[in-house]
Amino acid sequence: MKAGPTRGGEFGIASKGNTWARRFMAAAIIQGAIVVGLTVFLVLGQISILNPEVSRVIASGGAGTWFTFGYLSYILVGVIGVAVSSAFYHYLAGNFKRSANALAWVHLILMNVGTSATAGMMMYAGYQGGAAMLPTAIGGRGFDAQQAHSIMAPFVEPIAGSILAILVGVIAGGAGFLIAYRRAQRFAETSPTSRRDETEAA
Repeated sequence: MKAGPTRGGEFGIASKGNTWARRFMAAAIIQGAIVVGLTVFLVLGQISILNPEVSRVIASGGAGTWFTFGYLSYILVGVIGVAVSSAFYHYLAGNFKRSANALAWVHLILMNVGTSATAGMMMYAGYQGGAAMLPTAIGGRGFDAQQAHSIMAPFVEPIAGSILAILVGVIAGGAGFLIAYRRAQRFAETSPTSRRDETEAA
C-alpha cells in the first residue's frame, strides 16, 4: 500500500514505501553501534590501553573539552539527529522523486560522513591536546595551553570543513522535505477523496 490522502485532507503514510525512512534509520543504528563500540573501547582503555586515561583528559578541562564536545556531538547529531530525520522521511514517504530524491542522497551522505569526521577529529585532537597538558608523572607531557594549541591547530580547518558538509547536507534535506511536502499537498488537493470530502462539507 502506498502513501495517500486520508479523510479530511491530511496526508497519511502507509507501512510500505518508506525507503528513505529505512535508510536513515539504518544509518542511525550504524552510528549508534559505532558509539557503543567507541564507548566500550574508551572504558576498556582506562584499564590498560590508553595512557593517560581519557577520564584524566576530560577532568582536566581545557583542550580536553574538545573530546567531550566531539563525543556528545556524535550522539546528538550522528545518532539522534539522523533518527529524527528518518521520522520526517517516514511522514513524506512516496513523494521523493527526481530532485527531492537527489537532495535526500546529499542529506544522507553529507550528514553522516560530516558528523563522523567532525566528531572523530574533535575527539582525537581533544585527547592529544588534553593529554599533552597533563603532568609527566601521569603520562602527560607537561605542555602549557600555547603548546597544546599547536597540536590542535591543524585540525581546525578540517573540522570546519566537515561542519560545513553537515550544514550543506541538512539544507539539502530541508529543501527535499519542502519539495516532497508540496508534492504531497498537491496530491491531496487533487485526489478523488479530497474532492469528495469538500462536496460532503458543502
